Parts: sequence; C-alpha cells; structure tokens
Amino acid sequence: MTKNNLPTFTIKQLLEAGVHFGHKTMRRNPKMAKYVFGNRNDLSIIDLDQTAKHLHSALKVVREIAKNNGRILFVATKKQAFDAVEEAAKRCGQYHVNNRWLGGMLTNWKTISQSIKTLKKTEEQLLNDELGLNKKERLVLDRQRIKLDNALGGIRNMGGSPDLVFIIDINREALAVAEAKKLGVPIMAILDTNCNPDGITFPIPGNDDSVKAIKLYCHLISDAALAGIKENMAINGVDVSKLESASSEEIL
Repeated sequence: MTKNNLPTFTIKQLLEAGVHFGHKTMRRNPKMAKYVFGNRNDLSIIDLDQTAKHLHSALKVVREIAKNNGRILFVATKKQAFDAVEEAAKRCGQYHVNNRWLGGMLTNWKTISQSIKTLKKTEEQLLNDELGLNKKERLVLDRQRIKLDNALGGIRNMGGSPDLVFIIDINREALAVAEAKKLGVPIMAILDTNCNPDGITFPIPGNDDSVKAIKLYCHLISDAALAGIKENMAINGVDVSKLESASSEEIL
C-alpha cells in the first residue's frame, strides 16, 4: 500500500519479519543502545517504534532521489540478501552489488569503467559469429564474461558515483562504507545491534540477518524509488494512471 505515493508498512509486518531481533547482548555495540528496547533471553530487542520512524524517513529520501533522477546503489553480499538485493534494484531500475565488493568500486571508478568496457566487449565478441571463434576460445571468453558480470553486472550502466548507497550489514560491507564516506556519498543502512552507527547518514535500526526482514527492506526501498520515478514522470506530463496496473519492468 502507498500513502501520498510513499510505500507504507505496519509494526506487525516488522514483527512478523523478525526486524526486532538483534544479536546477543554480549555482542552489542554500545552506540546502538539508544535503538534497543530491552533484552530477552540474552538477545537485544530493537525498538520497532524507532525502526518505523527511521524507515519512514528513509523511504522519503529514496523517493526524492528517484524523483530527481538520482542513482541508488543497493549493496549486500551476504547469502541471505543475494536475491533480494538484485531483484529490488532491477525492479526499480537502479544498481546493485551482491557478489563481492571490489576495492575501488567507488573511489577508483576509472579502473572499474575499463573493466565494464571489457565486459561489454567480451559480450559483443561472443555474439559476433564473424570472428570465427573455436570452441576453446569461446569457452575462455565466456568464463571471462561470467566472472566480470558477477562482479560488475549490477553497476555496468551506473555511469559514475551513485547519489545514495543502501547497505545491509555495514560490518560485512565495511569497504563499501569507507569508500562512500571518502567520496561523501550519503549512506542509508540497516543497523543491527552489533553495528557502529557513526557516519551513517540515514540509519535504520533492524535485523540484518533475517531473510524475511531483508526482503521487506528491499521491497520498501524499491517501492519508494518507483514512487519517485512515477512522480518525475507525472511532472513531465506522463499519465501515470495508465501505468498503475503495469509491472515495474513495463513502467521503466
């Protein structure tokens, strides 16, 4: 559901997705104490009222960025988030890294751009029958294509630094966090109780391990981006009412 073109959610949805379950109390980062409601069986319980407040604010930010043709990069390389991140980014026409963060993905874009060019060139070579590639040459090229696509496929059309990085598990994605901070790119992140919230522009306290929780976050962020895209289209004279029943792929 949406309200004022912004996706909505309920505390019940957050509960059912396990958003409130933090890590064991012994692993809690003291700086996350302000987001903790209490403890239960040695587990930190996240204050869902605060989660809801921060998540709602984050969705507004995402909508505005998308409305202004901004670029949003979804980052999560843990197994639980692999599919959700890719699906959410593609659904709203944005970008993602879900395999491995390569050093310099943001801070050394020139080198990354060269690798993306190599990926596109390799794809063209594989499609060009006139090259007369033999079976072994084609196999070598295809292996190179797969390796490059796994690493760079989600950012191949990004064209430069994003306007926002959305990260799940900032401890695991410490390099992405560091590069975004270095370039001054705003960071929106799901913060579990073992995280350090310092330097995170738009913190969202919540479980970063639950598959259900991750899917919920990604879906809401994607919906907010789509809402912004529709607003942009409406401003430019497109009748978005005709698009309401269409899939997001058709919209984009």
